Amino acid sequence: MNKQTLFVSVAAAAVLCACQSSRVRIAGRFVGNDARTVYLEQVGTLTQSFVDSVVLDKDGNYRFDVKDVPPTPSLYNIVFNGERIPLLIAGGDRLTVGSVGSVVRNYTVEGSEESELLRRFYQNYVAGGRRLDEIVASYAEPDLTDEERKRVAKEYTTEYYRIRREQLRFIIEHKDRLAAVYALYQRLPGDTYLFNGDSDVVYYRTVAEAIEKSYPQSPYLAALNAEIARMDARITLTSQITEAGYPDLEMTDMYGKKVRLSSLLGKVVLLDFWSAALGNSNALNAELKEIYRKYARPDGGFEVYQVAIDTSKPAWITAVQEQALPWISVSDLRGQASPAVGLYNISKLPTNFLIDRGGNIVARDIYGKSLESKIEELTGRK
Repeated sequence: MNKQTLFVSVAAAAVLCACQSSRVRIAGRFVGNDARTVYLEQVGTLTQSFVDSVVLDKDGNYRFDVKDVPPTPSLYNIVFNGERIPLLIAGGDRLTVGSVGSVVRNYTVEGSEESELLRRFYQNYVAGGRRLDEIVASYAEPDLTDEERKRVAKEYTTEYYRIRREQLRFIIEHKDRLAAVYALYQRLPGDTYLFNGDSDVVYYRTVAEAIEKSYPQSPYLAALNAEIARMDARITLTSQITEAGYPDLEMTDMYGKKVRLSSLLGKVVLLDFWSAALGNSNALNAELKEIYRKYARPDGGFEVYQVAIDTSKPAWITAVQEQALPWISVSDLRGQASPAVGLYNISKLPTNFLIDRGGNIVARDIYGKSLESKIEELTGRK
């Protein structure tokens, strides 16, 4: 289970802003474990970094003194005995955090209302996840009868939906607290979405509107609004499903002209995602140019719709011109934030999809001789 999904897209500069800084003291006592070192971890933009560590004294006591913490709560972790305790701390806080025995299961927090609220969510959520792991382990037992497996499967489903209901209830009940922002990003094993894909935007928008009133200066507000914008854009793109059944795209070429992917319906199309900035597609582009010259004749029925996942227009245009790319080259210049990345589930660059004349995706990540053979088959040309 991913117990510590990060707050995404949080500006590190806002977290470290010295002009709003103050001191924070975190102290407490850990007993019942062999570990002796306590670490303090700061959560920034898609990263986690240790900022301090201390050794427990003979009685298990420790203390951190943290400088330059902004007045709006931000996320830190105490790491002890391989487990993390998430804290939302603000400049001036004086926290007492400790546990006896199991760290996450038993830890307590005093001195921070947000951190205490976060504890209430986090401990229950982690306990639920561990319970799911136990059920999965019991299902794998070789001696179970079919009837017992059905019972275990039903138990898993019941527990899974109980955890999800509790998570959503916490988010709605505490929508004006940063602990709700944290809860928004937690996922059970195998889950990509909070609840139901595109409809999740309702929860993000509800929390963002409440946080705007309670913490208008929070960097997490900007992160939420950016996430909402991406989700809205994804919904818009999803609504543009062509008659052929694939998600449509409409992006701008380097001359400022908008080109829609569905305008190529009736041709065999290679939808190709690349990045000029990465520079790892030059050889593939050179190879593709040879295929393009062979099959993109007026009677060949083949076209390339190449999407640059970049943010620099000059870098993109320069690459297109230097490589003399003859096909349709487009970009929304939003880089990895482009809705097309999520819509087509792009996890690496380059990635491509081959679409037949009827608009059906018939291959993914196909190159070289395999690509040429498939195009020949689909176009009927040699």
